[in-house]
Amino acid sequence: MENTLYYGDNLEILREHIKDETIDLIYLDPPFNSKQSYNILFAEKNGTQSPAQIKAFEDTWHWDRKAEETYREIEENLPKKIADLIRVLRSFLGENDMMAYLVMMVIRLMELYRVLKPINGCKIEDKKTN
Repeated sequence: MENTLYYGDNLEILREHIKDETIDLIYLDPPFNSKQSYNILFAEKNGTQSPAQIKAFEDTWHWDRKAEETYREIEENLPKKIADLIRVLRSFLGENDMMAYLVMMVIRLMELYRVLKPINGCKIEDKKTN
């Protein structure tokens, strides 16, 4: 795995390619539910910005079938305390965009925890959005 760059959904990458307790440090700069789409912008040869863009990712979350499936996975497979917390949050927040975001983050954080070596750490960027 040394010097390997993966492209795609980190949940799939973690599950398919990363063994338990093999990572020394995780630096995480997750989307923060900014409700924006982010694009890769290209420059023209003269340096000016090109109208050409590729959608990089969308930082918007919605309660949909995928969010429900992930919620069920949390209930069935994660430690009871985490599943209970998510269940309480869902009963309080309902099935909305914020709950979809929380469900998406929890399942990934647990996979990151799984791959992290016990003596190492995780830094989560804490920038704020409006």
